[in-house]
Amino acid sequence: MLGGSERPAAADVQDADGLAAAERTDHGDADQELSGDQRFGYRCFVELPVNKKIPPFKPKAGADWKFYQEDVDRVQEFRKCIECFLCQNVCHVLRDHDKYEQFGGPRFFVRVAGLEMHPMDGVSRTKLLKDELGIGLCNITKCCTEVCPEDIHITDNAIIPLKERVVDEFYDPLFWIVRKIRGAGKS
Repeated sequence: MLGGSERPAAADVQDADGLAAAERTDHGDADQELSGDQRFGYRCFVELPVNKKIPPFKPKAGADWKFYQEDVDRVQEFRKCIECFLCQNVCHVLRDHDKYEQFGGPRFFVRVAGLEMHPMDGVSRTKLLKDELGIGLCNITKCCTEVCPEDIHITDNAIIPLKERVVDEFYDPLFWIVRKIRGAGKS
């Protein structure tokens, strides 16, 4: 594991299986040759429609654009992602269980967390997380956090808070009662 302030380049980082990291692929050519197991992360990005399912940022109607520095800091951590897809490569749900269609993976949970935790965003993505991105399949092994070259605390700061939001909205009986009383449960 990386220690101290050492920050290797993404190409120098290897995941738990000794696989080299892929370069940033958001503007990559789909026909470009990738070596080794980099195709795994790249395939998650290019071939699967996960990224297109995530609704973009939409400001709250009539929002006052004032918020606390801690809110800014929380969202900024997720913006450090260089999309090397090491987290996707080591994720056991994707790698060992082939849940490509049912599970978004750590990279996309970081993207959703950056949007969902933005203090000015007005879109709820908890139903998407539960039904289409399968956040419940993650069992918090922290493999994704351990390999992140940008030291993003994926598990602690993205996945766990997102899972808590899903539980609060869909499984917490107290929230269910409050919604019934307020009339939010009526169609």
